[in-house]
Amino acid sequence: MTAAETSTRTARAPRTRAVTGLDTIDTSIDQACRMLQLPTIRARYEDVAASALRDHASYKQFLADLLNSELAERAQRRKLRLVREAAFPRPKRLEDFDFAANPAVSPEVINTLAHPGWVQAGNPLCLLGDSGTGKSHLLIGIGTAIAEAGFKVRYTTTANLVNELVEAADERQLSKTIARYGKVDLLCLDEFSYLELDPAGAKLLFQIMTEREERRSIAVASNAPFSEWKRTFTDPRLCKAIVDRITFNGHIIETGDNSYRLRAARTNRTRQPGK
Repeated sequence: MTAAETSTRTARAPRTRAVTGLDTIDTSIDQACRMLQLPTIRARYEDVAASALRDHASYKQFLADLLNSELAERAQRRKLRLVREAAFPRPKRLEDFDFAANPAVSPEVINTLAHPGWVQAGNPLCLLGDSGTGKSHLLIGIGTAIAEAGFKVRYTTTANLVNELVEAADERQLSKTIARYGKVDLLCLDEFSYLELDPAGAKLLFQIMTEREERRSIAVASNAPFSEWKRTFTDPRLCKAIVDRITFNGHIIETGDNSYRLRAARTNRTRQPGK
């Protein structure tokens, strides 16, 4: 072996050991992130390390950047999970609501309800108005905003909830079902007072409200004014008690009686050729 060959092999040896050393470190970081359940750090530490080198960041800044990226990703995943668990029937956001089409609804009031202060206080919300005035959009949009703020939200129609409670009672699971709904920060009930409820179903619904009273918020959307709720809750005393629970320290939003869905349909029809 010549002196040149010996010199070349000697020069290459440290580079091989360095690469092996980096592979070992990468493997160690990967395993540690898996064990500590840090998927974002595991996926991003190389990019963050490269950025830290370029910016001549300190070790503390590098560590802070890694941890902040993990926290930000966890917050985003939790936000998506809470919205998914709310079981909204379709995506609706407050920023997509057309306030110009329904001037009866105040954007300032609705934007205030997008913040969770009233939910933390356990206050109720009631959306009243005819069909096509945006009640369900507002109910889902407000619920989505509250879920994205980190609170547990559950959406259902009133009929579906009553049916669930009746089935739970038949299966001797009523207490467990009521307790499950009692843990939700905001319960959104759509189509409230749409259908007449039999006395047993109305009483079961009242139990949900009693469980949540002044502790957990409830939001309802109804196309009937309070004076007509007796058609749904045929027991006058029970109807009065339900109205009291929905309105006490509550927010009442009236969306009016001018259906902008119907107005939009008429406008589109007049624009069609031959009309």
